[in-house]
Amino acid sequence: QQPRDIPSRLPPKVLDWIGREGTPNRNRAIRMISEPTFTIGIEEEYIMVDRNTRSALREAPRGLMDQLVERLGQQVSTEFLQCQVEVGTRVCRSIEEARDDLYRLRQVLANVLDEYGLGFIAASTHPFATAGELEQTHKPRYQALAEDLQQVIRRLLISGMHVHVGVEDDELRMDMLGQAAYILPHLLALSTSSPFWQGRDTGLKSYRISVWDEMPRTGLPGQFASYAEYRRHVDILVQAGVIEDATKIWWDLRPSERFPTLEMRITDVCTSIDDAICIAAMFRCWLRLLYRLRMNNQRWRRYEPMLIEENRWRAHRYGIDGELIDFGRGALIPYSELLDEILDLIREDAESFNCVSEVEHARQILAGGSSSHRQLGVYQSASERGADHQEALDAVVDHLQAETKRGPS
Repeated sequence: QQPRDIPSRLPPKVLDWIGREGTPNRNRAIRMISEPTFTIGIEEEYIMVDRNTRSALREAPRGLMDQLVERLGQQVSTEFLQCQVEVGTRVCRSIEEARDDLYRLRQVLANVLDEYGLGFIAASTHPFATAGELEQTHKPRYQALAEDLQQVIRRLLISGMHVHVGVEDDELRMDMLGQAAYILPHLLALSTSSPFWQGRDTGLKSYRISVWDEMPRTGLPGQFASYAEYRRHVDILVQAGVIEDATKIWWDLRPSERFPTLEMRITDVCTSIDDAICIAAMFRCWLRLLYRLRMNNQRWRRYEPMLIEENRWRAHRYGIDGELIDFGRGALIPYSELLDEILDLIREDAESFNCVSEVEHARQILAGGSSSHRQLGVYQSASERGADHQEALDAVVDHLQAETKRGPS
């Protein structure tokens, strides 16, 4: 039987799928490392809206951010446009803790915004807003970006979800960077929440990726032989004055400059908090799988970016509806089949982290659709009931506000 890209079980069959760093007799040749903490933190970006007009907020009310900071401290921050706000969980030891903190952040934000007659949506694009009509946040950092990036950044009315997982060893973090890129398109497909752009159905499940890819230093991460090699490349950009530091490298997956983490950045922000927690748990489990392989003198194959890029495109075009390439067979395979194999592969890690139900929620996303599917369904249903185009888009915004505020199941 021809090998598959993802094994159904780990050793011994997995040896057909992964590259080996050595045989068991060479274990001592590999630098021993401490097990990562695998702590987890989730950052989400939201778009604030006027509850009456459903439009994206053109300009933030005076005192709003001060009140949010008073309630949430450093767990809330501004974004480039005044209609956007970012929240981040604490450093969490479990998925349950991350879920509780993320829900608390959404609830506090909803309560504060309610006092101003505002709401917010956890979606990676607003269904009909035009970015050029919205006010920029007045901070030197954002002004510098506006001067440098011009029209590119003026289109940046998009929101994402970033997941940090604690991997404290620099070399292990760099080793995982190249291997973990494989899973990025699979996670993007589950997260899609941006089918609309400026009032039009784009035909893409994640139009956010199209907008984001106009920015420099985005896309798939580079591949580096060591942490020192990565730092040398960053230092060239810093010394040339192109960037101040590595926080201006916005890859889909990057070693965080601020924390000892690997930061996954490819995903849309999920409207459903259950969807968000599922994807965060899957990424965390995948990194633990890579650590287990290393401890057995094994590794996941590093595929060339040109191959992963094809799956990345298919994920942002079709989401879970389409097929991704099985590199081993050189064939397109239904996403559902690949998901089954991934969930089987990380089962041991999900059990270790006590998050089997959270990871298995991916099957519910597959059955019921992502946020993009639900948005398109709401628009179609409203149109069939006689709503005009704008009324149908308004219905989508109402749906997004309600689902964003809903608690975990």
